Amino acid sequence: MSDSSILDALPLAPSEDPFVVEHGGFYRRWFHMIEDLRRLNDTVATLKGTTDNFWVPAWRDHGKKYEEEAEDLAARGEDSAARSKFLQARTFYSIARFPRPLTPLKEEANRDCIRAYLRSCDFLDPPLERVNVECEGKTIISHFRAPVDSGINNPAPAVLIMCGGDMFKEDRGWAGEMAMENGLASLVMDGPGTGENPFPHEPESVTAWMAAIDYLAGRPEVDGGRIGAFGISRGGHSVMLLAGSYPGRVRCAVASAGHPYGYLMNEEELSHFVEMCNRRARVIFGAPGDGPSFPSTTAKQEEANFKRWALSELGLVDKIVCPVLMINGKQDHLSPIGNIYYMLEHGPVIGKEARIYPDDGHCAFKYFDEWAPESFRWIKEKVNQER
Repeated sequence: MSDSSILDALPLAPSEDPFVVEHGGFYRRWFHMIEDLRRLNDTVATLKGTTDNFWVPAWRDHGKKYEEEAEDLAARGEDSAARSKFLQARTFYSIARFPRPLTPLKEEANRDCIRAYLRSCDFLDPPLERVNVECEGKTIISHFRAPVDSGINNPAPAVLIMCGGDMFKEDRGWAGEMAMENGLASLVMDGPGTGENPFPHEPESVTAWMAAIDYLAGRPEVDGGRIGAFGISRGGHSVMLLAGSYPGRVRCAVASAGHPYGYLMNEEELSHFVEMCNRRARVIFGAPGDGPSFPSTTAKQEEANFKRWALSELGLVDKIVCPVLMINGKQDHLSPIGNIYYMLEHGPVIGKEARIYPDDGHCAFKYFDEWAPESFRWIKEKVNQER
């Protein structure tokens, strides 16, 4: 059975169950990055647990095999094939480190992931630069690329690629590639509280994203007046937070999922949301005996989170004046689809577009091959429009 046939045959069951492969489920994050889904299915079928002693070796072993294959191919001068294998290694190391370097074993997998990804970038032309974005005395290591013909006399439009809560910049290299295909320079940056971003995960850390926009605008290869932003999941909230906090500097924004914007869940929706979050909290990805890897929650806690994080509560909805494209699956268990409807019903009348997939869940990864490339074509169109 081909990989496309395997994907087509998967059921839809939005959840965070790491023992099941399904659309809208736990492995949705990596589907588009895995060349052999049978390897994924076979590994899931034999998983003995999620604590790091079981989890990391199960996925890391695949990463090591791919990395060894990649080095052999590189030694023979087969650059394209080598790059592909390094990216496969990166992907399995990414699964191994999920959701973040919680333990020393997870930290090893994280270093593996960074190494394999950077090794894959050795074959890029133009090259990827590891750069330092400075903000409030802190340094955020990020990835920058620009079209080969861009420069001070021919600055290119650009896009800030904003990562989420458990997928880091090494997982978003594909977005930088799509930016390049559309003539866009790109800066890929870890979200606050993740990867190599030392800022805490809090609304005030939008200053780190603002510094990233300023960094892009200061590059000689970039036209500082034509910078868009792109984010997925937590990054889908961050991109809207940034657009409202830095109006005039962000020319357009694509948000795949994202929560909360301003939509108040009804009692039934809130109960389901709390239940799904608490199911996720029961899965331990750290060492044996560790506590929850994700926080549990209550309806009262979610009400407090809404007051702390919602764009409406932060007074940003009316300040999002740039074109916005919002994308999600209708059956999202982490970012209720009402967030998109809320934004369509509030704020500026024009400039907002949306695509909702009724038979998919969080971030609509089932339709990634459709919405991802279209997002970057949309960004290209918007940043190049006359003001």
